[in-house]
Amino acid sequence: MTVNNKTHSFYQVDVFSDVPLLGNALAVVVDADDLTDEEMHRFARWTNLSETTFLLKPQDPQADYRVRIFTPDGELPFAGHPTLGSCHVWKQHTGFSETRDIIQECAAGLITLRQSEQGTAFAAPPMIDERDLTEDECNTVASAYGIPRSAILQAKYIDNGPAWTGVEVDSVARLLAITPDYAVLSQSGNNALYKIGVFSRYPAGSDAVLAVRAFINRRGAEDPVTGSLNAALAQWLISNGTLPPHYLARQGESVKRDGWLSVRQDADGIWVGGVVTDCIRGQVSLR
Repeated sequence: MTVNNKTHSFYQVDVFSDVPLLGNALAVVVDADDLTDEEMHRFARWTNLSETTFLLKPQDPQADYRVRIFTPDGELPFAGHPTLGSCHVWKQHTGFSETRDIIQECAAGLITLRQSEQGTAFAAPPMIDERDLTEDECNTVASAYGIPRSAILQAKYIDNGPAWTGVEVDSVARLLAITPDYAVLSQSGNNALYKIGVFSRYPAGSDAVLAVRAFINRRGAEDPVTGSLNAALAQWLISNGTLPPHYLARQGESVKRDGWLSVRQDADGIWVGGVVTDCIRGQVSLR
């Protein structure tokens, strides 16, 4: 058997935190054009992070780079923290220093990233599908999360690629006290209940406006800090007047993280940004 000992540049970064190990970790493999689908998926299973990404040459002439995003379970068309983390690594690896918008190509299409003094933000992808949850679905969520039905203020299926459902509860204290029964939702047979972002508004005068938790019920796990969910929440909650056009969201406290996301709406749409911090850099052998 012929062994290919080629190595690839490898980075591990922390997204949505300026302090290492308090955000959401992302593994990034650079110049991955020679890797097969199975090799990418195998490495993502091995890292066992929520996402691992692979940077490739773009196929679309408008794009600066292409990225493929894998979880241990398979490939995603789009995800938020992998988008910001991959862009950060691409800029570092290529020495990119321009201040113009950056165009990322991924399975969901072309994603624009905008740079500013506050950092880099991605444009929220368009909503694919959305609908209010039924009363039966709200009752199922309340039962699984151990809260009274009356504590759910609004709930909506909001699919911008990763297919989230957003559920607002009546206090941050109640949000942080949730201990989910994942089995109730993962075995429901209802894809609107597989991935749920529960959130609540902080009291006026707080540094952050929104507290968020992201439950991936089919994996029985909580995601530390979630860009795609926060993008979908912003699209929903700014449009219906629940939230202002510019705010900070905080996520991760329940899993001993401290992620901060900046959300703003302007004439070009909704932008979700955050700090990316370097943690690991080296070479990785995947064969």
